[in-house]
Amino acid sequence: MTKSLLSSLKLSARPEKAPESPLAKRRERLLTQLDVQKDMIQAELNGERFTAFKEKWQVNPETDKKELIRTPKKVLPWFYKNNGQYYLEVRYGNKPLEIKKGKQAIEVDDFKSLMPIIELVIKAVLAGELDDLLLSHVPINTKKKSPVKTVSPTPKA
Repeated sequence: MTKSLLSSLKLSARPEKAPESPLAKRRERLLTQLDVQKDMIQAELNGERFTAFKEKWQVNPETDKKELIRTPKKVLPWFYKNNGQYYLEVRYGNKPLEIKKGKQAIEVDDFKSLMPIIELVIKAVLAGELDDLLLSHVPINTKKKSPVKTVSPTPKA
């Protein structure tokens, strides 16, 4: 009798997938957007033009096969200059977060100082300092979807 090939493998039960919290998803989304802003500032400091891309599937008309292509997407800067002073707004869902009561913008001395400010905001997000703002900014949908009602066929008479 020969030994089975599968018996040489280490088998285990399928692990349960832990659900990701909505707060963790929001934090990750904010960090992703902050990284885009950081790349935008770095490109501006280097005198380069910044372009963000998104990936999407599109059918190639020549081969009739789906291909993953990169298309440019519009990204607005979260920083601006007003009266010789630079300001940075931390935004979520296209709305500025109110970091303190009535204050959404962070004052920055000059454009070169934007990079350390962005890095500081990233550290604050990782430390969980903006969690209350992320939770209160847009309420998390806690309602469970109701099951789809099925209609049983009526018997024919």
